[in-house]
Amino acid sequence: MSLLIVILSVVALLILLITKFKINPFISFLLASIAAGFALGIPAEKISESVQTGIGSMLGSILVIICIGAMIGKLVAESGAAQVISDSIMNVFGRKYIQWGLLCTGFIIGIPLFYNVGFVLTIPIIFALVYKYKLPAVYIGLPMLAALSVAHGFLPPHPSPAALVTIFQASMGKTLFYGIIIAIPAIIIAGPLFSQTVKNIKPVGGLTTFERVMPLSVLPSTFNSFFSALLPVFLLAVTSILLLVLPEGSPLTKVCRFLSEPSILMLIALIVATYTIGIRMEKSIKEIMRIYEDAIKDIAIILLIIGSSGALKQVLMDSGASEEIGTYFAHLQIHPLVLAWLISASIRVCLGSATVAGLTTAGIIAPLMSTFNVDPSLMVLAIGSGSLMFSHVNDPGFWMFKEYFNISLKDTFRSWSLMETIVSVAGLVGVMILNYCIS
Repeated sequence: MSLLIVILSVVALLILLITKFKINPFISFLLASIAAGFALGIPAEKISESVQTGIGSMLGSILVIICIGAMIGKLVAESGAAQVISDSIMNVFGRKYIQWGLLCTGFIIGIPLFYNVGFVLTIPIIFALVYKYKLPAVYIGLPMLAALSVAHGFLPPHPSPAALVTIFQASMGKTLFYGIIIAIPAIIIAGPLFSQTVKNIKPVGGLTTFERVMPLSVLPSTFNSFFSALLPVFLLAVTSILLLVLPEGSPLTKVCRFLSEPSILMLIALIVATYTIGIRMEKSIKEIMRIYEDAIKDIAIILLIIGSSGALKQVLMDSGASEEIGTYFAHLQIHPLVLAWLISASIRVCLGSATVAGLTTAGIIAPLMSTFNVDPSLMVLAIGSGSLMFSHVNDPGFWMFKEYFNISLKDTFRSWSLMETIVSVAGLVGVMILNYCIS
């Protein structure tokens, strides 16, 4: 029990550094990891070794995936492919099913784009439809933003899910497949169904007017846009299916196994996208490389946070704390997936950051996986679901939603915060149902 108190104290220190003292999460993770090393009895001269090993092992396996994912997403946005995708989907659904069109748009755009980029990119789409059809902005916008949030929390190659896949040594393809299965009912409940209850929420003033700056003549075709944006998902699906049906040991199986490696798969998708929505659309190599450089700048701090979270996990493992914690949790009458969700949700409410909540939880849970009889992919999704729980005033997304939609704090809690809570709980329910079906 004393060891558990030490671990909880380290997590409390992490929360205190980030929330009270406003220390950057990267630095906070490093300080908490060093404090944990001393508290758990690691020799002082070995602590820095554990920290460096943890950072290196974490980034070594995830760096390529996240960086290339950011590059593809940035190119999808800059080329206008995201605009083409949204326009195409809205033309299919029309006014009668406008919410379902926005939901599909948000989900498809959300797969290649990081959350903040996707949020800013979809706001003009939402407001254009609000002005066109004279419908309440929150009612129109929630389905699309729910879909973006689910993609951010559930689906690789987004930073947190991709890092969790690596930490738990889960299959990227299986996690994506399970994630989509769980995501669909979650965004339907939190989007079109829940938004019916917030029709009466109105802005306290006017809404920002956006203009579409890219003329149709320079936009990629509909097929090209969908193909380039969703190629990583398509490649993951195809290689995963082929590995299931091909005989073990055949030459084609070896080729598929090589191509199914996430870093190789993402590199292929990047090369293809560089041509299809870059060079083919008359962008110079210099311009494309500038886009890729900007993409890396956008995620630099995320990479540092992910790397430093690996330091905390390594300290817990090197100190032997993970084994004792595992023994303690083994006697608790609570399902491991629910336990992981509760830890992640609690940290999310305290810190506000979904990424930090997911990675901190992984640092605690990963060393215990050998004592848990659960599918690693479901553990990734359970933690991802918890990391979306109840966004409030310590989450930048909360303020982005409030300010863009120009609504009161009370209405932001009633719409945005409750939507995120529904997504989180629905995700846990989906994980538990899947666990029951496959176990």
